[in-house]
Amino acid sequence: MAGFRHVVIFRWNESATDERKRDLVERLTALPGAIPEIEGYHVGADAGVNPGNFDFAVVADFADRDAYTVYRDHPVHRAVIDEYVTPILAERAAVQYEL
Repeated sequence: MAGFRHVVIFRWNESATDERKRDLVERLTALPGAIPEIEGYHVGADAGVNPGNFDFAVVADFADRDAYTVYRDHPVHRAVIDEYVTPILAERAAVQYEL
């Protein structure tokens, strides 16, 4: 399988109400409709099985690095980050790799 994967995990701060988290999920799940370079997109809250995990994850697949870069810099994606992620973000980690 060829492609490029982006994985990001978040830990929320005390401002992360259920309403804010629902709004974020709604905006994130709309991104594939706005950014055609996204080939696969999965988001979800931690299942709570293991203590100490991060709170939320996004896994996004692209044809290649260039397609990922389009997503990374896309104004709709940037707006979601600025308006919905940053206000409730305590910590973030990410990795990208070739498939």
